[in-house]
Amino acid sequence: MNEEGTVDWPTVIAPICGMGGIIAGAWFSYRQAGRRGDTDERVATVQATITAQAADGQTYVEAMKTVTSGFASLLDQQRGVLDQQKTLLDQERTMHAQTVDRVTQLEAGQLELQREVRLLQEEQRRDRRWKAAALDYIHSLLDALRSLGRPTPQPPAEIAADITSPPS
Repeated sequence: MNEEGTVDWPTVIAPICGMGGIIAGAWFSYRQAGRRGDTDERVATVQATITAQAADGQTYVEAMKTVTSGFASLLDQQRGVLDQQKTLLDQERTMHAQTVDRVTQLEAGQLELQREVRLLQEEQRRDRRWKAAALDYIHSLLDALRSLGRPTPQPPAEIAADITSPPS
């Protein structure tokens, strides 16, 4: 209080303003710490989300790599099987071509044999006709010699059986 008994306002206001400043500073400090905590919490949440998404992304990438390598392996196996089948098909085609060639050769040989058989059959028929005509002629000559009263010569042993039998 001053000499007049009145209150000196600056002396009262100064401590109140100081106290208000301290309270405001404390409130600002609390608010900043809260915001920093919220920001840190949001950053941690975002980082956790990003880490989880990165882990999910890495898992997805690994899964895709596994699927891709599996398909590549499957395709390689199928390509190997197809190559084996192609090799077998080529071998079968070669064997088929050889078989066709062999059958063609056998058919040509069979045709040649059939031609030779026909020739031999024709020759056999001609020989039979010739033998029959020759035997008739020999029998006629023998009959002519007998009718003249001449003796007939003995036939060679190879044809004796054919000549001694009567003419057919």
